Amino acid sequence: MRAFTEQYQLHQEGERKYLTLPALSCYPELQHLFTTRHGGVSSGCTASWNFGAWSMDSEANIRRNYEILAETLDTVPEQLVRTDQTHTTNIRAVTEEDRGKGITRPKDYSDVDGLVTNVKGIALVTGHADCNAVFFYDPVKQVIGLAHSGWRGTLGGIAAGMVRKMAECYGCASGDLITGLGPALCQDCFEVDADVAQRFFDKSTDYQQFAYMRGMRYYVDLKGIIRHDLLSAGVPEAQFHDMGLCTKCHTDMFFSHRGHHGKRGIMAAAMMLV
Repeated sequence: MRAFTEQYQLHQEGERKYLTLPALSCYPELQHLFTTRHGGVSSGCTASWNFGAWSMDSEANIRRNYEILAETLDTVPEQLVRTDQTHTTNIRAVTEEDRGKGITRPKDYSDVDGLVTNVKGIALVTGHADCNAVFFYDPVKQVIGLAHSGWRGTLGGIAAGMVRKMAECYGCASGDLITGLGPALCQDCFEVDADVAQRFFDKSTDYQQFAYMRGMRYYVDLKGIIRHDLLSAGVPEAQFHDMGLCTKCHTDMFFSHRGHHGKRGIMAAAMMLV
């Protein structure tokens, strides 16, 4: 991995490493990042910047890792809000009352894989270990959105759902949205049985172009499907961006559920209006 390309920038502060999208970094009112596995305090298979995998790490370590995340965003843990992701397409509009939920105080919601807000100073946080992080920003209305999109969320259309949610709640126009994908499985690493591939084909014949077959297995391009859905929802092609990095292809840099055979930590995507 290089430190900087047109698709991503890799930042390093001591042992801490994280990524940003150049297309979003040009907005001074916006903070965003995607963490790597480097920069936290966890050990073993969750070494070192782990935001989940509770059964393989201590609560104290994970709490400290969130503190480091907050420091990186130049804020405090009480300003973070975390999803309760279960591979749904549910999206929560975050308000002032949600500050700290899932981080410094309990969540009063469940089954939420997307967050959206126009409140400044609140950092939205999602967890990832192969699934796509989808970033959304409307610089006109000053609204941010962040979605966790695994294969089930991608099949359910959570990316297009975020476009609709931003329009319904904040009056955002799809043509104004800047969107981007963090590191996740590439097509060659997302190998599935025929029944999973067929679910995509049953939803849309368009999705057949995002799959190929080798032997008795299919390989599905989830990033390509998300891009297709966003463009179909009205996001301009020039305003879609992808870091172009695969978590399984770079297990030295990222946690990967498939690459580490389930023994891994969880990375975080975060986004905040300053």
